[in-house]
Amino acid sequence: MSGCERLAPPPAHEQPKPAEDSAPTASAPAAEATGAQAHADDSALESAISPGEIPEATDRYPAPARLIAIGDVHGDIQATRKALQLGGAIDAEDHWIGGELVVVQTGDQLDRGDDEQAILELLAKIQREAAAAGGAVHLLNGNHEYMNALGDLRYVTPGGFSDFEDAPGVDPARPELAEVMAQAPKPTHARVAAFWPGQPWAKELAKRNMIVVVGDSVFVHGGVTPAWAGKIESINAESRAWLAGERAEPPAAVVDSDGPVWSRHYSDAPDAGDCAMLEEALEIIGVRRMVVGHTVHTEGVVSACGGQVWMIDVGMAGYYGGPVEVLEVREDSVTVLR
Repeated sequence: MSGCERLAPPPAHEQPKPAEDSAPTASAPAAEATGAQAHADDSALESAISPGEIPEATDRYPAPARLIAIGDVHGDIQATRKALQLGGAIDAEDHWIGGELVVVQTGDQLDRGDDEQAILELLAKIQREAAAAGGAVHLLNGNHEYMNALGDLRYVTPGGFSDFEDAPGVDPARPELAEVMAQAPKPTHARVAAFWPGQPWAKELAKRNMIVVVGDSVFVHGGVTPAWAGKIESINAESRAWLAGERAEPPAAVVDSDGPVWSRHYSDAPDAGDCAMLEEALEIIGVRRMVVGHTVHTEGVVSACGGQVWMIDVGMAGYYGGPVEVLEVREDSVTVLR
C-alpha cells in the first residue's frame, strides 16, 4: 500500500488546534518540550531516545505485583507526565521511581498535539530506567503511529510538522526516500523522513508490539477479535518488521478496518454480541480481561462485559480536555486512579 497520495497536510481550517495549556509549540521557545532537537545525527538519536530492543522474544509477561495502564496521550507531554506521576511511575523531575512497577501505554502518542518528540523521548528514557530498577514499560503502537508510517498525516498539527525538521536522524534527502519525497508536499518532508518505514523514528516504533499480554490481561489499542486472537506473535513480528523497513507492504493487522488497532467492538458501548465475541477472544488468548484505548470516554475509565474489558482512553490530551486517569491492576484487583 502506498501512502504517497495521503501525504498532503489537511487544509488549515481542518487542522486540529493545540490546547492553550499544552506545552509550547515549535514556533515558541520549547527547550523542555523538544530536547532531542539539540542532537543532529543517527548516533545522537541512538543515545538520546533509543529504548533498546524488546528485552525478550515474547509477547507474554508474568503478572507483576502492580501494573498501571495509560491510554491515548496524543501529543500532550503534560498529560503524559501527570498520568505517569499519578500511577507512581515518575517524580517531578521525570525520573523513574516505580521500582518493580510495570507500565503499559496502549498507543496513540502521536498526532493532535505538538509534544510528540518529547513524549517519545520521555517514554524511552523511563523504559530504560524501569528496566534497571526491575520494572518494565511496555509501549504499544496505536492506529496513529501506524498512520504516520503510512503517510496519513491528517491529524498532525502545524507544530507536529515543524518539530521534526531538525529532529535527530531525520534526512529527507536520503536516496531511498527520493520517490516518496517527489510526491510529498514540502511541509511534510521532515515528518515523512522521520516516520516512513525504515527511517529513524519508524525504527523506534518498530521496537514496540501491537499487542502484549501481562499476567491475566491483554493490552491493545483497539481490540482483539477472535479472528486475530490466535495470531498475536505473528501480528507483532510482522508489524515490527514493516516499521523497520524489512517488508514492503503493511501487514493486514495494520490496515484491516476490524484489526487490533482499529476495532471498536469493545470500546464503543459493547452490546451482548460484542461481549460474546470478547469472551471468545479472551478464551483463545487465555486471559481474564482486555484493556483498550482508541475510543474517547471523557467521563473517565469505564468497564463493560462484566469487567472483561476496560476502556482507558479518557481523552486526557489537551485536544479533548478529558481527565487524567490510569488503570491499576494488583493481582485480582482492578482500580481506577484519579
